[in-house]
Amino acid sequence: MRILIVGGSGFLGREVARQATAIGHAVTATFASRAGSLPGVHWLPLDLRRTGEIGVVVGEARPDVVVNAAYRKGDWATTADGAIQVARAASARGCRVVHVSSDAVFSGSDVRYDECATPDPVTPYGAAKAAAETAIRLLTPDAVIARTSLIVGDGGSPHEDFVHELAEGRRDGVLFTDVIRCPVHVADLAAALVELAATDHTGMCHLGGPDAVSRHELGVLIAARDGLDAARLPAGRRADVPTPGALDVRLDSERTQRTLRTRLRGAREFLRRAD
Repeated sequence: MRILIVGGSGFLGREVARQATAIGHAVTATFASRAGSLPGVHWLPLDLRRTGEIGVVVGEARPDVVVNAAYRKGDWATTADGAIQVARAASARGCRVVHVSSDAVFSGSDVRYDECATPDPVTPYGAAKAAAETAIRLLTPDAVIARTSLIVGDGGSPHEDFVHELAEGRRDGVLFTDVIRCPVHVADLAAALVELAATDHTGMCHLGGPDAVSRHELGVLIAARDGLDAARLPAGRRADVPTPGALDVRLDSERTQRTLRTRLRGAREFLRRAD
């Protein structure tokens, strides 16, 4: 199978490219500023803000499936308009689409959200993701829209880097105790996306981990795994500051999980420190 990974140089995109290549798929991946170094991957430059490039890249890659893992917080042109144009170009060439979305499309007013929940974003990033979802479902009814939550790995994710910087005194900030999410390991998420790309799944899928944890608890788990002093992680409440954003958003991924071979582990499992 030929797979085009848009956003292939990002944290998630690299792992999707690595896994897809490892099991024998022909992978083309895009980058905005710097190509990746994964062997066996064909790299193409693509800035989603320049929509004229999108059709050219899809035409050159000639994929069976397009996986879009690209986004830029605060950038509607990339996260919304660019994603929509990727789906349009893929549809015009008869390609399957797997679009990565986010739990940011929800406000937290209902706390628990399954695949039938209606988006009600409270941030510009969430609004951009919700707009992309709506347009993609219209343009490519057979697409997979995969909502996920905080993505963590074995080091190198923005969340892990932030915890290290806080614990080592290299950055000011706070980890909220009242912001709850369902983190997922990047390897599990990538495996699920590759599985979805190779099957006949369609529609909305939720790919969050089974553990609902606060940003602060997630930080403590990362600190324990990495041998950092968790006492150095400042705790606070988003409700006490003017920072906009949803509080408690729990992706209910049980329905999607029942359809997949890939098991999505919870944060308390994949961040458990090895003895």
